[in-house]
Amino acid sequence: MNEDLLKKAKILISALPYFRNFYGKIIVIKYGGHAMIEETLKSAFAQDIVLMKYVGIKPIIVHGGGPQINEMMEKIGLKPVFIEGQRITDEETMNIVEMVLVGKTNKHIVSLINKAGGKAVGLSGRDGILLLAEKMAIYKYTGDDRPPEIIDIGRVGKVKQVNPEILYTLIEKGFIPVIAPVGIGPDGEAYNINADLVAGALASALAAEKLIYISDIEGVKNEKGDLISTLYSDEIDNLIEKKIVKGGMIPKLKSAKKALTSGVKKVHIIDGRIPHSLIIELFTDEGLGTQVLVRKRRDNFET
Repeated sequence: MNEDLLKKAKILISALPYFRNFYGKIIVIKYGGHAMIEETLKSAFAQDIVLMKYVGIKPIIVHGGGPQINEMMEKIGLKPVFIEGQRITDEETMNIVEMVLVGKTNKHIVSLINKAGGKAVGLSGRDGILLLAEKMAIYKYTGDDRPPEIIDIGRVGKVKQVNPEILYTLIEKGFIPVIAPVGIGPDGEAYNINADLVAGALASALAAEKLIYISDIEGVKNEKGDLISTLYSDEIDNLIEKKIVKGGMIPKLKSAKKALTSGVKKVHIIDGRIPHSLIIELFTDEGLGTQVLVRKRRDNFET
């Protein structure tokens, strides 16, 4: 017997329980970081998504695109400005955001998946009124005896409502939805929404089996800088209040906590700089990154 062939067979058999557990289940994936930039990582991601589809999983992708937006703005002489991690988005900036996210980045991801053998369809939150948005404001502390200052950051929104009918239609027809995080406001105007928040809102509305964040981080780390392999949702507020987690990790964890309280079974934060990190997380005993769970009397560590 050829030992290499036997080894391959054992690898496939070891994944069988995961294929069975996730068959027919919706998994929402937030796609971002270097996995969207480096060619080998982009190809690996597309292959992972197609493999998931062919073993019966129903993947839905929400993508970011901050670096691509910055690059386009700088090309035309505009300087990106951020307040507390949120991009100041006037009308001109919103046009660029929509052009880059919906017109370029989204279609590129669709092409990658289709090239790998999938059937992907690109859309934004404006299509089918998928994501109803409302304006987000930033509140700045001005003292204990004074009201907070409200900072207008323009066309930046948060998800008010999800209308998932278009996604169910696409999934039933065998398509893989790829969603740009642009929502529609009450007057039909476009709103720029944080992709982490969009992914969490969609996972909640669809009662997804899993919500997976792919980024440029190993996972959530403690105050010593060590990876937290399992994090419970009731520990998240403490990590934020003590500033153990900062920056882009905050919306991920807030979104994760909300999703878990809305019926999502498990959230994962994984390192997209590792080729095929999605498949490693889903179909191996070891997994990687941080899994976020709701604490129960008897914890289930099944990946």
